Amino acid sequence: MPRRNQGPRLRWLSKRQCYYITWTERGRSRERSTGTADRDRAEAVFGDWLRCRGRRIGPSDPNEILVTELLAEYALAKVDEVMAPRAIGCAIDGLTPFWHGRMVGEVTKQTCKLYGKERCRSANTVRRELSVMRAAINFAHEEGRITRPIHVELPKSPESRKRWLTRVEAARLVGSSKTSAARLYMPLFILLGLYTGRRKEALLSLRWPQVDLVAGLIDFEITGRRRTSKRRGVIPIPSRLLPHLRRARERGTDLGYVLHRNGVRILDVKKGFSAACKRAGLEDVTPHTLRHTAATWLMQRGTPIWEAAGYLAMSENMLREVYGHHHPDFQREAAENIGSRPKRA
Repeated sequence: MPRRNQGPRLRWLSKRQCYYITWTERGRSRERSTGTADRDRAEAVFGDWLRCRGRRIGPSDPNEILVTELLAEYALAKVDEVMAPRAIGCAIDGLTPFWHGRMVGEVTKQTCKLYGKERCRSANTVRRELSVMRAAINFAHEEGRITRPIHVELPKSPESRKRWLTRVEAARLVGSSKTSAARLYMPLFILLGLYTGRRKEALLSLRWPQVDLVAGLIDFEITGRRRTSKRRGVIPIPSRLLPHLRRARERGTDLGYVLHRNGVRILDVKKGFSAACKRAGLEDVTPHTLRHTAATWLMQRGTPIWEAAGYLAMSENMLREVYGHHHPDFQREAAENIGSRPKRA
């Protein structure tokens, strides 16, 4: 069985006392001298060679181009276009150890499954990372970098989490968040999530100019932001949230972020939120659970579907399918009718 193509790499050839660049092209081994025995200089020459090689004119066969090369090009091309470039970077960090040295032509159903096994992460994480690789390969094909498309097999999407917090659990979570180093922003993050039902990114990117404490409105939309399926919208500030925002405003600046640490934007709350959940004795709870909780509470209080969907910036179909069973009128008429006797003429 032929050995797997490792792609271009730097090798020390003892018989020539020099570093060489070796690679495989159209099934044949190639080599090129760096002209030096110094490792640092050889790596600089190797880097220049890779950049020049990346500027080849015309599309390449998938068996002649590295997966990591396409991932790097995709990240550079999309850094100013996507809403969350950091997510792409994290996905590439996870992909690189396994796919390093592998050609795009080696992306098959079998290698994708093998990646999922060796990655040792949740199905959601593997699916998200492979989705980035699929987007990078599709982008390369659309841009004429490769001659043909390559299918990337994704693991099946796991069932959506339906965990939500009771009022008592929510109170415990807020209380436990006040005893940590994140006490100046974590309680407000939790309350914002519970009372607005917005996603983590929308909360962390919220600035004070978007919050009108006089009119009692929060505009989660960002000027110039490309509209996606994950809508944000404008909502009235709930009466129970308003006092917390007013106190937080006194600690903030005119143009600063609502959630901050000494004026610096908070990029993620994963660790602090997880620690608060542990102290509160809550399991299987993530920041997105706050959005599930908001939708569930609205349904339990009998809020009309169209009004709750508008408040949460969620489609009515999604709200009805995932949270509709919490509504007090859910299939109530059908349940009553199934047991009633037919009326006589």
